[in-house]
Amino acid sequence: MFAIVRTGGKQYRVAAGDKIAVEKIAGNAGDTISLGDILLAGEGSELKDTAGLLVSAEIIAQAKGEKVIVFKKRRRHNYRRKNGHRQQLTLLRIMAIGSEKAKKAAAPKADEAATTDEAPAKAAPKKAAAAKTAE
Repeated sequence: MFAIVRTGGKQYRVAAGDKIAVEKIAGNAGDTISLGDILLAGEGSELKDTAGLLVSAEIIAQAKGEKVIVFKKRRRHNYRRKNGHRQQLTLLRIMAIGSEKAKKAAAPKADEAATTDEAPAKAAPKKAAAAKTAE
């Protein structure tokens, strides 16, 4: 399965196991991130729906790109400027392309239910204590 993702203002065609260099993304080597801006996905010549689709990737390293020389010159004015620039890059390994977003969204709902059950039990003693002080 392949997907076309957009990150850093550029588009990349990725599949599971691919390694790509993208504009800098916050994180350390070994961290897992998810690329959510998916433009197209499919398998072979068949296209799939991108709603709820998620591309998970692992950060291999933070690196710098090749040095680019910026040279400015104006003829007959003795004007010359030389600068260099190295772009900050993040190297990614694509782990999987799938709909993991729905699974992750379901897990917090179960946690929220557990915390809401505990919250009324804690609130009841406070109300009783407040009633005793009012008397």
